[in-house]
Amino acid sequence: MPLAPAPAPAGAALRRSTPLYDTLRRLAAVCTTPRIDVVAPRSPVGQGWTSGAELAREPELLAAFLAAESERIEELHGRTARADVVASRALHSCLWAACLLLAGPWYLERRVPLLRPEDVRFGRTPGALAVVPGRFVALPDDPAAGLPGVETAANENALRHRLRESVADQVRPLLAAMGPGLRRGPRALWGMVGDDLVSAVWYTGRMLGEEERAVYEAGELLPGPVGPFLGGADFRRLTGRDGRTYPTRTRMGCCLYYAIRPDEACGTCPRTGDAERLRRLEGAVS
Repeated sequence: MPLAPAPAPAGAALRRSTPLYDTLRRLAAVCTTPRIDVVAPRSPVGQGWTSGAELAREPELLAAFLAAESERIEELHGRTARADVVASRALHSCLWAACLLLAGPWYLERRVPLLRPEDVRFGRTPGALAVVPGRFVALPDDPAAGLPGVETAANENALRHRLRESVADQVRPLLAAMGPGLRRGPRALWGMVGDDLVSAVWYTGRMLGEEERAVYEAGELLPGPVGPFLGGADFRRLTGRDGRTYPTRTRMGCCLYYAIRPDEACGTCPRTGDAERLRRLEGAVS
């Protein structure tokens, strides 16, 4: 029986604005997918919500989370997916959301949230995400620098380092919980994380009409292998019939979407050739 839509977390509105709350609300306004609710610490959470920390320590919650993903795939695509495909799609969805919550504020306002795994809550319905704002890292010229709960990074390079650290800390419980079900090793899993981190920066920039800046920023964030990330953003250009160029990249890790829709592999999938990428890119701007 399909799960009913998860209710929005009770007490979702914070009564007093904080710097990170304002930044996350701006992110929610800019990036409409997923739907981001910014919630108060210790606010009650409705049934159907779980965090990465809970998925890692409670097998029953993980099983329910994966069952909901399996049902969603069957309802949306009319086919039953293999267990490893279900786990891959669920993990990709969580990684993408977690990376957006961390990289989005960095891109928008040079603020890196220091979220704990329990501060990010995933809904069992697609596109539902809740976050509890807390401490963050900022540059010395940030108006919030020096406030309680705000760390200061010496420069842009140090802030990028803190972002990579924050992402790694946030996703480790997710990899521990869902990684075994994917039947892939640590390299493939961290490849997925790097892909979703790059995608989060790219997506935020596109939502602002700043794709070229986003491509540059992603390249500065992941210029190459930087542990535990296995490769760089590695953008390249494709040239269309009219001479216009388009940025693209090839994923390091696979989300297995092609296993559900064989004729519709992702635009950055190794299975998608440059001719097909150009066809899609040119069609999107025509």
